Formats: sequence, C-alpha cells, structure tokens
Amino acid sequence: MTEIWFTSDTHFGHENIIKYCNRPFENIKEMDDALIDNWNSCVGEKDTIWHLGDFAMMRGPENILRRLNGSINLIYGNHDSKNRGTYETSQHLNSSQDVKLLRIGNVTIWLSHYAHARWPHAHHGALHLFGHSHGNFQGLGRSMDVGVDPLEFYPIHFDDVVKKLSKLTPVEHHGED
Repeated sequence: MTEIWFTSDTHFGHENIIKYCNRPFENIKEMDDALIDNWNSCVGEKDTIWHLGDFAMMRGPENILRRLNGSINLIYGNHDSKNRGTYETSQHLNSSQDVKLLRIGNVTIWLSHYAHARWPHAHHGALHLFGHSHGNFQGLGRSMDVGVDPLEFYPIHFDDVVKKLSKLTPVEHHGED
C-alpha cells in the first residue's frame, strides 16, 4: 500500500544550518547521512512524499535525490531557487511547484513553504502544512510546521498529520456555505 509523507527544510549540504538551528550533528556528512537514513526508514520505495522547500543548499542535489526513497514532490522554498532548473528536469522528482492544493480522500491540504494566516478552504476545514520556520512557529488553527527540526529529523505520515490537526479549530469560522 502506498503511504503519504511530508517533510521540509532538510537543507542538505548546508553547513551553517547546523549552528543556526542547533542541529545535533558534527558536520554536513553526518547531518545529510542521518536525514537520508531517517527518511528511508519511514518512506518506502513506492510511497509518496511532499517536501515543502529548502531541500538542499548545494549545487547538484541529484546526488542526494537518488539516495532517497519514494516519489518525491517538491514545493519550492526560498533556498531552492539556484537549483530550480535542476529540479524541473530531475528524473528523481515526480513534480515541483510553488504551492499545491492537495486532496487525499476527503482531506484537503494547502502545501506551501511559508506559513499562512489564511489559506484556501480553511473555513471548510482544509489543513495547511508548511516549513521555513524550523520549529519557531507552531502554526494557526489546523496548520503545522512539517520541517525536520521540530519533528526530530524525520518525515511525518499523512495519518499523523490528520490526527493532530483534526482536533484543532479552524482559523476561519464562516460556517457552511
């Protein structure tokens, strides 16, 4: 069975992120290897994963992409611009885009690198997943940071997202239309 996962802000190859975010790694190699191992321990070869930006801070992210399990979909982050052409032509990415309104069964999810105060269909219970904040912003209503920093450097499963966020009150209270 295909599973669905979310993650963000891996910053592969970004040495300074270790000190900026107080990550528990000695160097880039240790960080990159741990992130890859954690990803692959959850995400199966046939699973789908949505990465919500700031994938890598290196030229040539193909070396990392080819080591990762799953069908990878990238939402661009602020640090992904220099590799945009590589991502758009990568055989290791299923898709790449700026934002995405995703429907999984009866669940609607707004995917963006950035946290939003309002998002499409929020008043109808749509969830919002984002990155960028490295655990410094927990989200509003039914939204959450799915970056590796607040999630112990692992992706999060769709079912866990739904369980966590469905208990929360939507930000907008327009009622039924």
